[in-house]
Amino acid sequence: MGLTNYQIKLLAAIFMVIDHVGYVFFPEEPLFRMVGRLSFPLFVWLLVQGEQYTRNIWRYGVRLLIAGIISQPLYWLVFNQQDNSPDINILLTLLVGLACLRGAKLAPDLAFPIWMTGGAIAEFAHFNYGIYGIAITWIIAQFQSPFRPKPQSPTIPYLAWWGLWLLPHLILLIADFNFGVFQFPAVATPMIFQLANYEQGAKAKWFYSFYPLHLLILWLLRDWLM
Repeated sequence: MGLTNYQIKLLAAIFMVIDHVGYVFFPEEPLFRMVGRLSFPLFVWLLVQGEQYTRNIWRYGVRLLIAGIISQPLYWLVFNQQDNSPDINILLTLLVGLACLRGAKLAPDLAFPIWMTGGAIAEFAHFNYGIYGIAITWIIAQFQSPFRPKPQSPTIPYLAWWGLWLLPHLILLIADFNFGVFQFPAVATPMIFQLANYEQGAKAKWFYSFYPLHLLILWLLRDWLM
């Protein structure tokens, strides 16, 4: 019972495609973007699982780096951001999160400055989701579902974790109301974490290569239709 990592990867990819299809083809229809808000926290949850269980953290990081570099020009083409504070795509945001996760684990006494440095890099270098993306990476890394088949001792009690999860979304509402309202549907994503059975499921070697591939398809479709 429950969702395997493979099934959660499918959900993350589907939500992401819905989000980007809405941006490119239906910009006046908010439902696409609202559904798409569930995607990034799922990518982060999978990153946390990947960092915990990977046999080779360097290979994992290099795979993210290569896919992120390949994706960047396609990301600019699809989202038309070449000339106005161009964002860096989420794969490279995830790479910063991966570095923070492993760095904090290797040097726990330096965990706070490591996470703060990662957040500053993501924010000031215009990585997609900025400091919010790094903050929720840390928060999701603390998540312990009470329904996990082999529950572990939680670092943060379950209900307190939900309060912590709401905090950055409330801060966004105060700091940047338009983006905060736009991003707020993401608060529902941990309901999917709770359905996870923590089993690998089918292999998904396509997962990170899917990101640049779907951007390429969206760009070609838009160019063809317009």
